[in-house]
Amino acid sequence: MKQYLTSNSDVQIVDSLRTDNDRGRRWTLMEKLFMGLTLQQYIAQAIRNPFNWFLALIFAIGFPVIIGRFIFGLEWATGGPQSNAWGLFLGFGLFGMVPLSSSGFQMGSAVEVFGRHDMEPLERLGILNGILGYFFAVIFLMVDLGQPWRLPYPMVVSWGPASVLFLVAWHVATYLSVQAAEMSTPFFEWMGWPAGRTVIKKMALGLAVAGIILSTLHQGALGALSSYAPGKIHPLWYSSSFQWLYFFVSSLPGGLCMVIVVSTIVIKTMAWRCDDNFKLNLDKLHISLAKGASMGLFTYFVIRMVGVAHDNKWAYLATGWGTWWMFEIGVGVILSMILLTVGARNKNLTLIRLGAWTTILGVILNRLNVYLITFNWKHGEIEIPPWREFMITITIYCVYIATYRFILYRWPVLFRWKTKYGEYTVLDAKTGAKPAVSEL
Repeated sequence: MKQYLTSNSDVQIVDSLRTDNDRGRRWTLMEKLFMGLTLQQYIAQAIRNPFNWFLALIFAIGFPVIIGRFIFGLEWATGGPQSNAWGLFLGFGLFGMVPLSSSGFQMGSAVEVFGRHDMEPLERLGILNGILGYFFAVIFLMVDLGQPWRLPYPMVVSWGPASVLFLVAWHVATYLSVQAAEMSTPFFEWMGWPAGRTVIKKMALGLAVAGIILSTLHQGALGALSSYAPGKIHPLWYSSSFQWLYFFVSSLPGGLCMVIVVSTIVIKTMAWRCDDNFKLNLDKLHISLAKGASMGLFTYFVIRMVGVAHDNKWAYLATGWGTWWMFEIGVGVILSMILLTVGARNKNLTLIRLGAWTTILGVILNRLNVYLITFNWKHGEIEIPPWREFMITITIYCVYIATYRFILYRWPVLFRWKTKYGEYTVLDAKTGAKPAVSEL
């Protein structure tokens, strides 16, 4: 789209209002879907994007494999016999994506509960990252379990309130509902339904508080799931006393760094879709997020060390698994903490964004270590997922990226939706204050 707009500067992309010549007519739904382009123009710009060809190739290979999984069963896709109950679908898709989706409740609570209105340019992006991360984690879960039409059964019909998995299921379902309500605001603006937007805005504080409660419990509950197999997970990655705390605390810097990474990709690849409020404040907001993430990483590091000391696991550090544990902590935690801290202190955006990437990789590596790599460590078994399992995982993740991009192109997430001419506010890049409304 960026290249297309460069060579076709006369094309008006749907943001909120038409040009002066068409002030009296609203955008139709089809025009909104095609972003103001004709069908021929939309297809032309899509074909010119090489990333679309990459997605098409992945989908052409991956969708038949996904269909095959539901026809021939899980063993056809993941191989057998299975000595690991989690696999790549859950190790990466569920346990890896959910902590990176904590940005939803963090950004919502920062703005609505703690009054950090300077964070508003990234609030909707954080919430969108949260709801899509949780939704596709459920998709990965359904691909792993099969029979998605029976999803309500363990939640409504066959209750198991003593089960951690029962707790996780209800937390995910209710939190997805909360995030859907929060994310409906830009949808209502895009559709032109001001009444719906007004209702949700009145509920914003309550939704933010509900998000804090539900996501906090859910992040910890994911760690508590590993209590089902305490003897199979390596002791350096398992603590009966601190496991839930490991997962909750590590999700905080993970979610903040995910916002840094996503917004960096957005400003590089779709700056045409970002308004001045987003562009002018992005660097300042990245510094603020880096400060919070670095403090979260320091807290997480201290808790991990307390866990090792509490359970007296120092001897394991001298083993091969201990070397791997120190690699995870050294790169994913200590290096990330240094990069974010130095970057925030010196206002070096390159270090901040590099630290955000290493933090995300560290969180994902930790989840894979707990539920996939160090599982069955006593037997020296490390299962390498077969190609079908890799292909399904990559395909679903590419669908996630395509959905992310589809929404960002259309909904007012990166820009402010205007309902009348002259309604355009840019927050001051230094103070975060709102100056007087300026004319377009």
